[in-house]
Amino acid sequence: MAYLSDIEIAQACKPRPITEIARRAHVDEKYIEQYGKYKAKIDLSLLAETDRADGKLILVTAITPTPAGEGKTTTTIGLADGLARIGKDVTVALREPSLGPVFGVKGGAAGGGYAQVVPMEDINLHFTGDFHAIGAANNLLAAMLDNHIQQGNSLGIDVKRITWKRCVDMNDRQLRFVVDGLGGRVNGTPREDGFDITVASEIMAVLCLATTLTDLKARLARIIVGYTYDGRPVTAGDLKAQGAMTALLRDALKPNLVQTLEGTPAFVHGGPFANIAHGCNSAMATRMAMKMGDYTVTEAGFGADLGAEKFLDIKCRMAGLTPSAVVVVATVRALKMHGGLDKKSLAVEDISALERGIPNLLRHVSNIKNVYKLPCVVAVNRFPTDTDAEIDFIIKKCRALGVNTVLSTVWAEGGRGGEALAREVVRLCEEERGDFTFAYPEDMPLAEKINAVVTKVYGGDGVNILPAAQKQIEKLEELGFGACPVCIAKTQYSFSDDPTKLGAPEHFTVTVKNVKVSAGAGFVVVLTGDIMTMPGLPKTPAAENIDVSDDGRIIGLF
Repeated sequence: MAYLSDIEIAQACKPRPITEIARRAHVDEKYIEQYGKYKAKIDLSLLAETDRADGKLILVTAITPTPAGEGKTTTTIGLADGLARIGKDVTVALREPSLGPVFGVKGGAAGGGYAQVVPMEDINLHFTGDFHAIGAANNLLAAMLDNHIQQGNSLGIDVKRITWKRCVDMNDRQLRFVVDGLGGRVNGTPREDGFDITVASEIMAVLCLATTLTDLKARLARIIVGYTYDGRPVTAGDLKAQGAMTALLRDALKPNLVQTLEGTPAFVHGGPFANIAHGCNSAMATRMAMKMGDYTVTEAGFGADLGAEKFLDIKCRMAGLTPSAVVVVATVRALKMHGGLDKKSLAVEDISALERGIPNLLRHVSNIKNVYKLPCVVAVNRFPTDTDAEIDFIIKKCRALGVNTVLSTVWAEGGRGGEALAREVVRLCEEERGDFTFAYPEDMPLAEKINAVVTKVYGGDGVNILPAAQKQIEKLEELGFGACPVCIAKTQYSFSDDPTKLGAPEHFTVTVKNVKVSAGAGFVVVLTGDIMTMPGLPKTPAAENIDVSDDGRIIGLF
């Protein structure tokens, strides 16, 4: 049986005019700024002027990722369509894709199969230009920083302690480490430099946590770009860059409105790295989606130990959000990989491998219920090779934790395949009241916050903070950043900081190598390994398969 590709499914869909989608989302026409027929930005004044109460917020997260795939975004979209099919007033809030994965190996972030947001090609490519604006603001700050040094360096910036990098939204390993300012005195000061991918820029995190245009400007001014010879931090505000940066980001701050294949309103906006940043769409888009729907379905990046932890401990803390329920996505195939099974053997029933791998799912579920104290349901994306015995095994194990398991077939059936999950989510929201609690309090010292995440969420024995990192922590607390939440950057492939430890490892410590502050975003980044902020292209990039037909139709995009 031949399956249609994601782009073929998306292009076969006849989307509704965006004005119709806006009406469905209770957005008056005066707030709409159209980008063609099927995309629009929504003016920020809507949030101040609407009298609608907030709807319920549903977070979709997942088990620790594997090459077998989990389908978190697909489940998010299919659940929203499922809620619409059972008569609920629903919106969805998602991240925008980066061009890096689109042209690399992972693919875009518009869902898959019959659970997608459209126009899929636009969303995965330039969309409304938000990422380009972020890149421009990032590089304007870099240019003003180097120009300040060139023009006499009145702030006394130490060129060996510059922390701000340029960025480009592309996988380009050649730019990770560069030496610039060559060619003589008139061409700048020679120094070691480098590029991050745009989604790793702190400006992306700032935009996604800002609550107003005024808040955006204030956050931009607080960004630390380097240090003086006597150790004082230098900010974008010191360089008088925040006003021009805000001008570049003025329109990018406005959430984007699109639709699912089934016409559910979708706010797609922002997309920070899920490792050195918090990995979820903008707070503005989530707030807007909650105002415009009785239910809003959103997601967080990577597995629940990274994505959900950052969503709950950083985004919800800063934006004042309280989820009503959480969906943990899993597949039988991925759990068998966590049990040590080779990817080539996943199509064969293997209860013993599943038994070895399921502790990964159970730890994530336990964290949601017992650490964050939120109602939870497990969504199993069913594959044709999954057997009834394997599904029953998962159901029984989750039931022992007091959590229901629902099969999801949204990739193949769209919203119809998400109706059962939608009904369970509604039941959780109406019948099970959570008592949302953070993993650590705001006033806890930074080292204790890190330890709390490692012991409570990862299941480790504690942390090993290297001497250099300990000095950095002490310096940051001295500078007044001790009350910030921590954003722990570690491998997404394990609860531990060792990507080879699958399942639910025990008796491990996490080594903290480096600590730095994202002062504009408002969190402290804790690096536990070598975190790649500029990926490279694979041996066979996805870009090789992407083309444009003679009639202008994009082909080969997944």
